[in-house]
Amino acid sequence: MNNYRGDIIEESLENKDVLKKVSILSTKIEVVTEKHQTPWLTKWTLHFVEIQEDKAQEIAKEISKSLDRDHAWYADFVNDTKHYIIFRDKIFFVDRQNQEQYDEAKNFGLSLGIPEYQVDFHPKVEKWER
Repeated sequence: MNNYRGDIIEESLENKDVLKKVSILSTKIEVVTEKHQTPWLTKWTLHFVEIQEDKAQEIAKEISKSLDRDHAWYADFVNDTKHYIIFRDKIFFVDRQNQEQYDEAKNFGLSLGIPEYQVDFHPKVEKWER
């Protein structure tokens, strides 16, 4: 099985029930700085998660419905070949070798006001190697 791994910021979720449906591999609390451009928070809880391949689409849909509707957030997770990039009511299912698909997801995130450095999706970046 080709499971997915990624990060979910707990404070980005209106409904946190989805966290019970993923395997949380590690958690860290980060202090929010001005660079993060989230002045409504002083810290956030970052969960590094694993999601079973056969549950990934269902989890992506649930995250999409659960993301805070008042602020621009996203969550994402990858496996060897695919990358889910999830916004409120919008999911990109990206082939990790397709830069055009990444550009489309990035442009959507930018249109929501997410800072460019946070939507620096790239097919070669191994963001979750830990």
